[in-house]
Amino acid sequence: MAVLVVGLGAGMIATVAQIALWWLAGMSIPGTLFRDARLTAALVMGIDVLPPPSTPRWDTLLVATLIHFFLSVVYALIAAPLSGRLRNGPALFAGALYGLALYVINLYGFTLLFPWFAMTRGWVTLFTHLVFGVALTVAYRPFVRAWQRRRTSRRPVVRA
Repeated sequence: MAVLVVGLGAGMIATVAQIALWWLAGMSIPGTLFRDARLTAALVMGIDVLPPPSTPRWDTLLVATLIHFFLSVVYALIAAPLSGRLRNGPALFAGALYGLALYVINLYGFTLLFPWFAMTRGWVTLFTHLVFGVALTVAYRPFVRAWQRRRTSRRPVVRA
C-alpha cells in the first residue's frame, strides 16, 4: 500500500513541478502537456497518436496519465528497499541520484526503442525527474518509521 501511495504522490508532485517549470520557462502549458501526453500514449496506442490533432484527444490524455502513474508506482517499488535505510540528508541526495538515473534511463535508454521522447530532453525534464526521486525518498520515510514501530512493538519482552 505504501508503494502505491508514495508512487502516486511523487508522480503528482513531479507533474505539478513540471507544469510550474514550463510556466517559468515560458513554454505553452497546454501545448506542451498535450505534446507529452501524445508521446507517452504512443507507447501503448502506437505512433498514430504522435501528430498533433486539431483538438485534444481525451483518450490520449487518459492513456498517458495511466502510463505516467503506473511507471511512478513501478519506480516507487524499485526505490522502496533503499528509501528507509538512510538518514535525511543522504536520503535526499540518494533520491536526487535516483531521479537522475531515471532521467538517463527514460530519456536516453528508452529513446532507443521510442525515439520520439528525445525531444523532451532538457533542464525541465531533468529537474522534474530529480523532484520525483526526492519526493519518493521523503514520502517513504513516514511509512518506514511506522512499519519499524509496529515491528518493534510486536516483539515479545524477554526478561532475564
